[in-house]
Amino acid sequence: QVQLVESGGGLVQPGGSLRLSCTASGSIFSIRTMRWYRQAPGKARDLVAAITSGSTTNYTDSVKGRFTISRDNAKNTVYLQMNSLKPEDTAVYYCNAVIISASGTRISDYWGQGTQVTVSS
Repeated sequence: QVQLVESGGGLVQPGGSLRLSCTASGSIFSIRTMRWYRQAPGKARDLVAAITSGSTTNYTDSVKGRFTISRDNAKNTVYLQMNSLKPEDTAVYYCNAVIISASGTRISDYWGQGTQVTVSS
């Protein structure tokens, strides 16, 4: 019933910028916390940033000062602005959202399909 669709990934040089977007659609009553995770080859999937329904934010230490998470509730969309990118930021980035269904009977976590970000010269 609910789908998360991501966009904005790609290839960028060190020091460059990218903006990722993730839009939720379907039978949605409300969206609570939204998050971005990333997973590099051979490594675990780690939390990058989170934003609550009240727009309180949280970041992992390695991206503080470089990445910014934001949301547009009217569009059911979360963004991740990534500046001063480093090769170690290379990973598949996944969108995650806690969503209350339109029926009011279910609260569930949903995941996007992932989008590749590659930082290389």
